[in-house]
Amino acid sequence: MSRIPPEIIKASIKPGSVYYFREENIQSTEKHYFVVINRNPHTDEIILLVCASSQIAHVKLIYKNCFAKTLVIIKPEEYSGFRVPSIFNCNNIFRKSIDLIMKKYESNELLIKPEMDPKLVDTLRNGVLASNQIAPRIKSMLRE
Repeated sequence: MSRIPPEIIKASIKPGSVYYFREENIQSTEKHYFVVINRNPHTDEIILLVCASSQIAHVKLIYKNCFAKTLVIIKPEEYSGFRVPSIFNCNNIFRKSIDLIMKKYESNELLIKPEMDPKLVDTLRNGVLASNQIAPRIKSMLRE
């Protein structure tokens, strides 16, 4: 399978784009799925991502005092890129520049995965908007 030119990533990024890479700010050395939740990633200065974890019980335990709506479970039958059910902690978002995403791709540190259904992206976005741990300026990027 041939690789997509990095410029295509920049041109094709949209809400629901899914990337698989290792995040330096997560203790695990494993790669994770990250979903773009910006409404306008082409024009926003920063890309907002939420991260999936297969460790559902662990995440629920750590964030047991958070609003239930901020912990979103997505099953493989809902998103074809998953082999196991996964949880998104919408109380924690990752901010990346599109240039950093392209750099990770160019250095083979990032894989592009199938796009996520817009309804699932809306659920993730609503989870972030429901969180009391996300800054208002970030939330404003997610509102229509």
